[in-house]
Amino acid sequence: SSHPGSRSDAAWARSRPPCDRSLLGAREAAHAFPWSRMGILRSEPMKHGTLVLPIDRARQFIDIIGANTKMQFEDMNARELHRPYKKYIQRIDEMERILRFLLVELTRVPHAEVVKTNLDSFLDHAEEYKLDEVEARLKQIHQDFIQFKENNAKLTARRNAALEERYVVQTAIASMAHVSRPAARRDPGAQDSDDFEFAASRRLLDDEEGGTGRRALETMFSNIAGVIPQADQDRFARTLFRATRGNTFTHFQQIFEPMRDPKTGLEVQKSVFVIYFQDHRAGVSVSAMSEKISKICASYGVNTYRWPTSREAAEERRLALQQQVDDQERLLKAHENFVRSEAATLLEPVRLGGDSLIEEWRLFCIKEKSIYATLNLFEGHMNLRANCWYPAAEEDQIRALLIRNSSTQQGHSSAMLVSDRTLPRRSPPTYIRKNEFTGLFQDLVDTYGFPRYGEANPALFTIVTFPFLFGVMYGDVGHGSMLLMVGVYAVWKAEDLKFSIPELYSARYMLLMMGLFAVYVGFLYNDFFSIGFTLFSSRWQAPPTAGHTPGTSVTYRPADGFDIRNEGGGGPYPFGVDPAWHGAQNELVYMNSMKMKLSVVLGVSQMILGLLLRFSNAIYERSPTDLFCECCPMMVFMVCFFGFMDYMILYKWVTAINNPPSIINSMIAMAMWTEDTNPMFGAMLPRALMLISILAVPCMLVPKPILKYMQHQQQAARGGHGHGALGEHAALADEEACGGGVFEEEEEEFDIGEIAIHQVIETIEYVLGTVSHTASYLRLWALSLAHQQLSVVFFRYTILMGLTAAFPLNIIMTYFFFALWFGITIGILLGMDVMECFLHVLRLHWVEFQSKFYRADGYVFEPYCHKTLLEKGDD
Repeated sequence: SSHPGSRSDAAWARSRPPCDRSLLGAREAAHAFPWSRMGILRSEPMKHGTLVLPIDRARQFIDIIGANTKMQFEDMNARELHRPYKKYIQRIDEMERILRFLLVELTRVPHAEVVKTNLDSFLDHAEEYKLDEVEARLKQIHQDFIQFKENNAKLTARRNAALEERYVVQTAIASMAHVSRPAARRDPGAQDSDDFEFAASRRLLDDEEGGTGRRALETMFSNIAGVIPQADQDRFARTLFRATRGNTFTHFQQIFEPMRDPKTGLEVQKSVFVIYFQDHRAGVSVSAMSEKISKICASYGVNTYRWPTSREAAEERRLALQQQVDDQERLLKAHENFVRSEAATLLEPVRLGGDSLIEEWRLFCIKEKSIYATLNLFEGHMNLRANCWYPAAEEDQIRALLIRNSSTQQGHSSAMLVSDRTLPRRSPPTYIRKNEFTGLFQDLVDTYGFPRYGEANPALFTIVTFPFLFGVMYGDVGHGSMLLMVGVYAVWKAEDLKFSIPELYSARYMLLMMGLFAVYVGFLYNDFFSIGFTLFSSRWQAPPTAGHTPGTSVTYRPADGFDIRNEGGGGPYPFGVDPAWHGAQNELVYMNSMKMKLSVVLGVSQMILGLLLRFSNAIYERSPTDLFCECCPMMVFMVCFFGFMDYMILYKWVTAINNPPSIINSMIAMAMWTEDTNPMFGAMLPRALMLISILAVPCMLVPKPILKYMQHQQQAARGGHGHGALGEHAALADEEACGGGVFEEEEEEFDIGEIAIHQVIETIEYVLGTVSHTASYLRLWALSLAHQQLSVVFFRYTILMGLTAAFPLNIIMTYFFFALWFGITIGILLGMDVMECFLHVLRLHWVEFQSKFYRADGYVFEPYCHKTLLEKGDD
């Protein structure tokens, strides 16, 4: 059944502008042809419908749907912003805040580790948790940990206060020990500056005449002692000096034992300070200087302690403080053990193979929050309704699931899925199935843009072409084997790397294939760390009369039985490049020519593949306009010009020509319409092909806008365009059928001028793009050449230098030079060069390949799925 106001397929199709007919054809084809249900080459066929849930069991059904099916819901309350389940989400937000607080507190527990690698175990037992029970336990544990934190802060503050005062008393004892010594008993050989405490603690007027009389005037020096963080020590001293105009002297004594801040829990280095100043106590209890210093101390938040009056009192106080410190440390240790035992209940796995309790609570909150957020998308009072998208292949499974769970509750309302007989105006979402092997390749394509619904998916071909083109750039048996070993290790240790190094885990199959193709192309290039190896007998040999005088060159000639003219005799080297080319003077010229031409052949082949996919899109969408007015002229232009160039390259490789023509000169003469002095296939064929290529350009440019204009006029004559009263009414009915408040595609007004300009841009972009894209594929040659030459340089100036040194120096040099060569190889050729080749191959796929057929203007199918949400929550 369908919604009220929906129309038949034919009426809906007539109301669409001509540019949307192809989309309708694609949707119909997706359900008409079984071969279209591939899921990789093209997206899954989708259906649109309405899910109806009883309000009393809505949460249960959404939980079941998220665990067993794939459905994407549309927001039915987007206009009114009505969120009936907001209070549940607010409760869960508070629970998540508590969990974040607990996780931070658990990080302060020594050796605390949260087990969080068993998502499947939680999903199998998720029904064991209830929102009210988890909320109550979390609040109780939160209160307990708040109390633990406050008690710990109090105990730490008391312990710090006793410890600080003990260090102040120890400083006073050291100072008084020097003061109590008679001056006559001091070592006469000691220097005046070797005992600062003695000089700083003496009264300055004691040794002068009249000192006793001055003390009678109540003139004396006093001090204030305390403890300050070492980070504030210099600022504190400067502030005192400036505020007292230099009438104070401050002595600092470093405390080597760090103290834990009771608020932050961080280790803080502190120092004892003693401020000496002149204090007049005649008739007043506190002098102005003492009050000023006390205010400065208070502004810095330092702790001040009473300075002992005598050494005996100081010793007595030190013993009492030491006993107090020991008591506080015992209390702190007992409290930490209690907190650790409470934390163990949160960290211990709830079952064999399960996560920690706090991790399962976190996953439960994510799941519950997603359930109520999904329910906020529904509308209705007695029954909840929401429009949804789902794969057509899973429709029967969804219905069976709803029926089975509805029948378990007798006397309750049941849930139902009502499918639309016609698809809504909005294009369906794109759903492409992927697994661990295809996932990363699909992600590379999706980074460029999501495929349109029913559009050919480049990822199917990228799985092969991406690592192959990487191998063309990176071809070396040695370096490829090292990369292959990384991929094999990542596949072998996949489960261990899944959570420790997730990036390597997701890229393991791509690394494996990149390594395989690099080794394969390395055999083709006959390159092993810049050294060639002989797998078969060479087809070139030195003349028997050639000498071995150093510095002389020898010209190799074909070996016996090697038919260089390809006339039925012995063939060339069976596989790859003949090892005789390695070390030859013309090796670089030969390899450059071969790799440059190979790059062009591969590039044109991949672009032709892109055009074939454009053909498949036009056929799949049932769009003859695109097929005959775009695809065919594009293919003709590509084959007649660049395909002819590739044919000449291949023909020249396999055919012996006495006076071989220059392909570059032939192509220039063909494009400039000039005479070719040495043609390969005569003068008429290149000109005929060039004429066909030129005629293909107006075929791309002119017919399509004219045909679109004619289709628009025919629809307008039938009254199917949406500008009249009937069209407006039909659009309104269609909007109601899709559920108000859901974003719909807007009908654009037909403008022949805009369509013509767009076609001109497309034509110019394609014609010029084929030239630039063909040249862009030369990066395959450039990167391969750079890799080969870097490998040669590194080998020649490291290992080869060690091997050619005189004995016995060569043994030591080879040992160290091998380590140097290996480090350079890992850092540059396996690090930077792999990344460089990867990025260049990515560009070839995004620009040169996908631009031939890939619109990338779709939007991804995002079904409500518990496992997907929880995996994203872990990230």
